[in-house]
Amino acid sequence: MRYMMSYDLMETMRNTNQWLGATALSMASNPAFAAIPNPALSWMAAWGEVTERSFQRMVTKPDWGIYTQTCADGRDHVVEIDTVVERPFGDLLHFRVAGRAEQPRKVLLVAPMSGHYATLLRSTVKSLIENCEVYVTDWHNARDIPVSAGKFDIEDYTLYLVDFMREMGPDTHVIAVCQPAPLTLAATAYLAEQDPGAQPCSLTLIGGPVDPDATPTDVTDFGRRVTMGQLEETMIQRVGFKYKGVGRKVYPGLLQLSSFMSMNGERHSKAFMDQIQRVSRGEASDHDAHNRFYDEYLAVMDMTAEFYLSTVERVFKGGEIARNEFVVAGHKVDIGKITDVAVKTVEGANDDISAPGQCIAALDLCTGLPETKKASHVEPGAGHYGIFAGRSWRDNIRPLVIEFMNANARKAKKPAAKRAKATA
Repeated sequence: MRYMMSYDLMETMRNTNQWLGATALSMASNPAFAAIPNPALSWMAAWGEVTERSFQRMVTKPDWGIYTQTCADGRDHVVEIDTVVERPFGDLLHFRVAGRAEQPRKVLLVAPMSGHYATLLRSTVKSLIENCEVYVTDWHNARDIPVSAGKFDIEDYTLYLVDFMREMGPDTHVIAVCQPAPLTLAATAYLAEQDPGAQPCSLTLIGGPVDPDATPTDVTDFGRRVTMGQLEETMIQRVGFKYKGVGRKVYPGLLQLSSFMSMNGERHSKAFMDQIQRVSRGEASDHDAHNRFYDEYLAVMDMTAEFYLSTVERVFKGGEIARNEFVVAGHKVDIGKITDVAVKTVEGANDDISAPGQCIAALDLCTGLPETKKASHVEPGAGHYGIFAGRSWRDNIRPLVIEFMNANARKAKKPAAKRAKATA
């Protein structure tokens, strides 16, 4: 019961801060004070506006914000988001450009489930949708999933990816960003053994901890410093009475956010103080750089407790992927069975989350894959975010990934009847 009380206490604190911000904004903006030239009122209104927006964003799933795409005909075409596969813990979405011919590359973008929504990859989707058919894994907030839906750990996550790849077919190019890189590699190996005909054409792993011990960072060292008992005692709570998932054990998004913010507390504090000053001077806007970043950064989601704990225990502490000893649904996955899927790794030279060396370890695990189907790239000067969403991605990495897809696309086979007629 205390876990549930802790969850509701955090939500109460968030709600109270949002209310305080709204109250300060409303009071300082009251027309009764309009004739009083007091700069303190302007600062109070600015503080209220920034505070209300910040705490409100913490429980709001951001919109994709991708409405149109300019095509080769020079016209803006509507982008429609279709749900291809609907599952309790995550859906497979297709960003379909209405009125545009089907693009030659079909891309499955595997979004991370590490505290933020799949919308974190918004700019990645925008850059790929230009000349690709883009599909994205849209993971759900665990607080909204009833306990009756069952558990969801890293094995279930891997099987979800297997089902999504089967749904899309063998002409798919898969891109996994950050956290899902090792599990996407395992899902591909699982298909190589269980259903070879459903394997994708290529697999691009971006900044993922395939072997966390290859180049340890503060993030990976944390998994070594604490015990599983400590994690379960301090990080896991039960969803409170406000949401559909009441009673489900989760790693709360608000708790994750406090960890994110504490890592760079001074920088975040300065960013918010600067924004308050800009708002008070009338220099801020609804979509300025600060709001664009923090509207996404502050929007966090709960993870199921079993997913978080099994990730730490099996990927980081046990190194099951790195040692090629990962088991899914009772089946030991052998990454060496990947023989027909081209694999490329992308790392950022300045990545302090998944440092260079952690992701490229995937290529050594692919012992059955010819060297001609392996590739790697380390982007100079790029941090973790930049390798999939920043200038480094747009200018350097994306063209390399598209080139890799083109080089490893499987040619469509002609129907048997047509082949017979051609040889007659």
